[in-house]
Amino acid sequence: MMRKKRKRGAPLGPCSSHGPRPAKAPAPPPSPEPTRPAWTGMGLRAAPSCAAAAEVEQRRRPGLCPPPLELLLLLLLSLGLLHAGDCQQPTQCRIQKCTTDFVSLTSHLNSAIDGFDSEFCKALRAYAGCTQRTSKACRGNLVYHSAVLGISDLMSQRNCSKDGPTSSTNPEVTHDPCNYHSHAGVREHRRGDQNPPSYLFCGLFGDPHLRTFKDHFQTCKVEGAWPLIDNNYLSVQVTNVPVVPGSSATATNKITIIFKAHHECTDQKVYQAVTDDLPAAFVDGTTSGGDGDAKSLRIVERESGHYVEMHARYIGTTVFVRQVGRYLTLAIRMPEDLAMSYEESQDLQLCMNGCPVSERIDDGQGQVSAILGHSLPRTSLVQAWPGYTLETANTQCHEKMPVKDIYFQSCVFDLLTTGDANFTAAAHSALEDVEALHPRKERWHIFPSSGNGTPRGGSNLSVSLGLTCLILIVFL
Repeated sequence: MMRKKRKRGAPLGPCSSHGPRPAKAPAPPPSPEPTRPAWTGMGLRAAPSCAAAAEVEQRRRPGLCPPPLELLLLLLLSLGLLHAGDCQQPTQCRIQKCTTDFVSLTSHLNSAIDGFDSEFCKALRAYAGCTQRTSKACRGNLVYHSAVLGISDLMSQRNCSKDGPTSSTNPEVTHDPCNYHSHAGVREHRRGDQNPPSYLFCGLFGDPHLRTFKDHFQTCKVEGAWPLIDNNYLSVQVTNVPVVPGSSATATNKITIIFKAHHECTDQKVYQAVTDDLPAAFVDGTTSGGDGDAKSLRIVERESGHYVEMHARYIGTTVFVRQVGRYLTLAIRMPEDLAMSYEESQDLQLCMNGCPVSERIDDGQGQVSAILGHSLPRTSLVQAWPGYTLETANTQCHEKMPVKDIYFQSCVFDLLTTGDANFTAAAHSALEDVEALHPRKERWHIFPSSGNGTPRGGSNLSVSLGLTCLILIVFL
């Protein structure tokens, strides 16, 4: 009985390896395939067909934009956790472990804090090294190839060099006691909490205007020496003096900052700035604290005699001090858990609780018209100081600050009460410091609120009346 012969050369399926293919016309010899690991045995073409499927899929979906960092990490992690598919991968492929380690190393990082780029690049290089070590076992694994492409994109976006230090996958070993971001990440990792540490911002500038850790905005008298911050890690004191005779308006002419001794990280360091003397060193003549190349505390001079920064790695804190005209400004960012570390006897802190009610010359929200209720003096819109009217002050401040928020209003107020054009630059630099240090972009700008707490638009009339009332209070 004759058997029907099966037609040769017809493919059986995408992952099939049964039967040789028929001879074809002469063609250039194919490039030799790399040596296959021993596990390929039966189903020799399984891995190549998976790679081919990936190429086909790529051709079907051209021009895809790379996903954001967060989505990429979630995608890689979720794909790495899959264990089933049409084309099974060998257990030796450790791409899942590489991705999990990378997420663990970066989950606590915050792009708003100092040292983010350096730590993120270290983690990326560790991720790349891990993928290289498992590359042979992961050949044909779609998750692996996605990870390699993702690493390349991220290194390009963050300008990371391929050579350099890498992060260890064991945070217990790499934990640096003099790097707040490092040991804060270890604490979060132990608790299983993936949320990065929370940061607070405080600023003081102008006549003087205070922005507290709670984002409350106040204009205060506070003549003399007053503590801005006084906790277990840091003390900041400012001294304010009258700006013009016969006025309750004051401005800052002295700032003293004490970085308290902290274990093996640094001895106590004191910084002091006064008008016309903004040093780039602590009072003991040093410019840093701590041992080793990576100083746990250092001063950086950005503009000689006008602008210095202090970076305290061991407490995750950054301080900006400027001199604008004859007076000083200050801005600080500090971790919330450290800012809240103080005793009951240390409760007089302007950054924490604001100015005492008796020292405020507004209603605590930058809305000054509420002080006099709805009755407005007959002398509204008068010129408060030679050289500036409300109109010219508005124009000059608007050139520097197009958004008519509370910083714009503070600028107008300072020009009208002092006649000193340098206060325009002070308000502008204070807003720049907010944008550099405040951890939440949506809170950079503060707008006055109506009596019931609803946000109010920048009506020129309401701004004018409010500023006029405040100016009269200052000069009474």
